[in-house]
Amino acid sequence: MTLLYLRGGGSALAVDVSGPVPVVIHWGRDLGEDPVVPLALGNPVAHSHYDAPIVLELFPQAATGWRGRPALSGHRRDGRDFSPSFVTTDVTQDAGEASITLVAAEERLVVTIRLSMSAGGMLRVRHELTNESDELYALEGMNVVLPVGPIASEVLDLTGRWCREQHPQRQALRQGTWLREYRHGRTGHDSSVLTMVGASGFSNRHGEVWATHFGYSGNRATYVEKTPAAPAMIGSGELFQPGEMELSVGETYRTPWVYAAHSTTGIDGVSDVFHEWIRARGSHPRSPRPVVLNTWEAVYFDHGLDALLDLARVAGLLGVERFVLDDGWFHGRRSDRMGLGDWTVDAAVWPSGLTPLIEGVHAQGMEFGLWVEPEMINEDSDVIREHPDWISGPGTRTPVEWRHQQVIDLANPDAWRYVFDRIDALLTDNRISYLKWDQNRDLVEMGHDGRASAHRQTDAAYRLFDALKAAHPDVEIESCSSGGARVDLGVLERTDRVWASDCNDALERQTIQRWTQALLPLELIGTHVGPTLSHTTARTHSLSFRAVTAMFGHFGIEWDVRGLDESEFAQLRDAVALYKQHRALLHSGVAVHADFRDDAHRLQGVVARGGREALFSFACVRSAEDEIPGRIALPGLEASRLYRVAVVFPTSAMPYEQRSVVPWTVDSVVASGSFLSEVGLPMPILLPEHAILLHVTAAEDPGE
Repeated sequence: MTLLYLRGGGSALAVDVSGPVPVVIHWGRDLGEDPVVPLALGNPVAHSHYDAPIVLELFPQAATGWRGRPALSGHRRDGRDFSPSFVTTDVTQDAGEASITLVAAEERLVVTIRLSMSAGGMLRVRHELTNESDELYALEGMNVVLPVGPIASEVLDLTGRWCREQHPQRQALRQGTWLREYRHGRTGHDSSVLTMVGASGFSNRHGEVWATHFGYSGNRATYVEKTPAAPAMIGSGELFQPGEMELSVGETYRTPWVYAAHSTTGIDGVSDVFHEWIRARGSHPRSPRPVVLNTWEAVYFDHGLDALLDLARVAGLLGVERFVLDDGWFHGRRSDRMGLGDWTVDAAVWPSGLTPLIEGVHAQGMEFGLWVEPEMINEDSDVIREHPDWISGPGTRTPVEWRHQQVIDLANPDAWRYVFDRIDALLTDNRISYLKWDQNRDLVEMGHDGRASAHRQTDAAYRLFDALKAAHPDVEIESCSSGGARVDLGVLERTDRVWASDCNDALERQTIQRWTQALLPLELIGTHVGPTLSHTTARTHSLSFRAVTAMFGHFGIEWDVRGLDESEFAQLRDAVALYKQHRALLHSGVAVHADFRDDAHRLQGVVARGGREALFSFACVRSAEDEIPGRIALPGLEASRLYRVAVVFPTSAMPYEQRSVVPWTVDSVVASGSFLSEVGLPMPILLPEHAILLHVTAAEDPGE
C-alpha cells in the first residue's frame, strides 16, 4: 500500500493512493510518525449491492458506485459526460503538503486535489478542475468531502438572522443528508462558521469532534451525509446559479479552501486549531488592537463638526485609540435612502472636507477611520442617474430593493474601476487608517449582461479589497455586512477584523460572540460597549455587564459618551484601561469555555500559552435553576502550578447579593491549577444579566 500521510497537532489524515482512486483510510487521532497499515484493507460486499466493495474516496464519484452526493456535478452542453470516471495518475507529497492528480480520459477532464496539514493540525483541502476538451463544460457543483469517525453521532452547526447571528442547533446524526444552502450572494446571517460532527454529548471541553469551515463569501452549500454503506461525510462547495459556471478549453475552476480540524477535547480543541493557524498567517494583525469608538449609535446621520470634535475629545479622555466616522459623511447622505455610490465628501455638511475632523481626532492621539459601503448603491444617487445599467440584476428588470439599496455590478469593469478610483482617492487625499467596509443586503439576483454572476461578483469584490490593500497597505479594513453576514476565512484573507453583529445588546452578544469565537481568535472580532438602552432590542443592561462582554474581543465603544455621568465615565475609563492591560493575553492565549448543565451561567476565559496567567468572565444570562452556582471550575490552567485569583471588574458595587458569615470574595485566594480546573471556586449569586472578571496569575512563592 502506498500511503499519503499528513499529521500535526495530534491529528492525522491517511489516504491510500496505491489504487485507481484515492481512498481515505483515516482522519482523526494521530497514528504516530510511521504507522503500520495492513497491506490489504478490503470491505465486504453487501447483499443486493454492487459486486465490488464501496470505498471512502477523497473524490467520491458515481463511476465507482458512490450513491451519495458526488464531488463533481456537470456535463457538456448536450448532456454528455454527465458521469466522468476519474483515476489517479500522479501523487506528490512534500512534508505537510500534497497533491493528487485524477484524470477522466474519455471526458478530457483533470482534477487536482490540494492538501496540507499544519503543525497545529489544520487540514486544508481544495479541488481544481480543468477542462481539456475543446467543448464547453457546464459545471454545476464541486464539493470537498471528508469522512468522520464511526463514533460520530451528533451534528452541531449554527444559524441566525440579523442581530442574532451564530446560534447553535444540535441534532442526532441519522441516515440521510443534512443540507444547508446559502443563497445570499454573501456569507449570510444564518451562516454556520463551523459544521461540527462528534461523539454523543460532545461539549466545549469533552468529546471527539470533526469540524469544517468553507472559506468563501458567496453562495455555497454545506452538508453532513450518512448513507447505509459508509460513515458520515462532511461536504461543502460553492453553490452556482443556473448556467453560471462554464469552463472553456484549458480553463480551470478552483474551489475555495475547506478548512478542517479534529479534536479529542471538544469544541475548544477545534477552536484552538483554527486560532493557532489563523494567528500564524502572514497577514494577521501584529500591532495591539486599538480601542475603537464608532460614531453610529452616538450621532447616526446627524453629522456636525463641533459635535463630533466634542465626541472625539471625550473619547480621548477615556483612552480611545481609534475614532471611526460612520455612515452619513458623503454626498446627499441624510438618510439610508440616498447617496450610496457617490463616494465624495458632502460639501454641504463638510465645507472644508474631512480634514478638520481628522486633525481634531489626531490631536487627541487617535487614529481616524471611515465607514464605506463600496459594493452597494442607492437608485437615488448621481452615479445611478448617470449609469442605470450598473445595477446588478437579471437584465430585464431591477431587483427588489433591500434597505433602499441595489448592488453595483462589479463584474462590469467600468463600474469596478469607478468604485476603486473613488475609494482610492479618499484614502489618498485623507489620513485614514481604517475602513469599516459594510455590505448591507443579500445579493439574490446577481446578473451581468443577462447572465447569473454571483461568483463573478464575489471574485470582483475580492479583487477590490486586494487592489485597495495593495495601494494602501497600512490601512486596516473591517468586514461588516449588516453585522455578521460576511464572517468567513475568504474575506479574512484580505481584511483585519469582522463585525460580529449589528446588535450591541450584551445579552445577545454573549451567544453571538461565543460562537463566532469558535472559528476566530478574539482579536479579529469587533466587540463594543453599546448604550445603556440597546438600539436593537430596547433592553437595558449595567455598564459592567456590557464592558465585561465586550472585553473578549477587539474592544470598542458605540455610545454617545458625551452624556456620561461621573460614575459612568470612571467605570468606562477603567474598562478601557483594563482591556489595554490584558489585550496581549486576550489576543494570544488559548480560548476556553466551561461546560454547565444549566446554561444560565457562562464561564469563558483566555489562558496564556505556558499557563502563567488567565482572564475569565463569569456571567449569569437568566435566572438559574439552582439557588447558588456552587463551585465553578476554571478550565485550561496548568495542573501543577499555583495560582492567585482576584476579581478585577467591577471592583465595587458588585452585582450580587449573598448572605454569608464571611462576605463572598476570591481575592487573594491561592490554589493549584489542578484544584481550580477540576474542583473550582464557589461563585457569587449574580443577578441575571450581570458578569464579573477574574484575573488568575501564577503565585510566585510556592509556599503562599
